[in-house]
Amino acid sequence: QVQLVESGGGLVQAGGSLRLSCAASGRTFSVYAMGWFRQAPGKEREIVAAISTSGANTYYADSVKGRFTISRDNAKNTAYLQMNSLKPEDTAVYYCAAKYRVFITTHKNIDYWGQGTQVTVSS
Repeated sequence: QVQLVESGGGLVQAGGSLRLSCAASGRTFSVYAMGWFRQAPGKEREIVAAISTSGANTYYADSVKGRFTISRDNAKNTAYLQMNSLKPEDTAVYYCAAKYRVFITTHKNIDYWGQGTQVTVSS
């Protein structure tokens, strides 16, 4: 069992920055690929970014490419999402996700989810 706890969400003005953290406990963090998803009211959950177990490979949705950076520190059992140049359309609940060894590309078949953290970007 893996427990994921997100933090770092909040209210920020457009153009601002936030850094989300996802702290993992339980089983060995380094064997899990990690991802960040978001879900806005009335919309489906969508992938924002993903990172491989070692951190060597990453993926970004087109909507955040060049503005968001995903990273991980396996020694600290933590994944991060640095969000810069935030836009009102980035407003959503952000979730971190873990999948055993397999690179995350979809919200389906995720092994573990965090509880989510709200990000609100005002215009």
